Amino acid sequence: MRLLHTMLRVGNLQKSIDFYTKVMDMTLLRQSENKEYEYTLAFLGYGDESDTTVIELTYNWGTSEYDMGNAFGHLAIAVDDVYLACDKIRAAGGIITREPGPVKGGNTEIAFVRDPDGYAIELIASQFAGKGLGQD
Repeated sequence: MRLLHTMLRVGNLQKSIDFYTKVMDMTLLRQSENKEYEYTLAFLGYGDESDTTVIELTYNWGTSEYDMGNAFGHLAIAVDDVYLACDKIRAAGGIITREPGPVKGGNTEIAFVRDPDGYAIELIASQFAGKGLGQD
């Protein structure tokens, strides 16, 4: 088994595609629309879907916003340098909601970004990815 994608509902598909491609450096892998049921899907990621997990953006025609609720936490993306990644994201118009630095209770370097729909994205220094709080 393999995790294929995470689906996020978005209120403005082009704005979200622009964010993930221009600010987060993902590639738009494919896009399709279903006229009968009035929705469009866009798949984005850092590699081919056959090898990596990607994000599916779902735009339900005519719906511009969603109730975020409190169950969803965040997406996590490994980056080589959290500080440099935040500088690039900020320069591209992205919003950093938690400046880069060590996580509370550990030394893993993280930061947080918000996408246009309010979804949180955690940036984690690659050297710490998959190692808990970085105390190992």
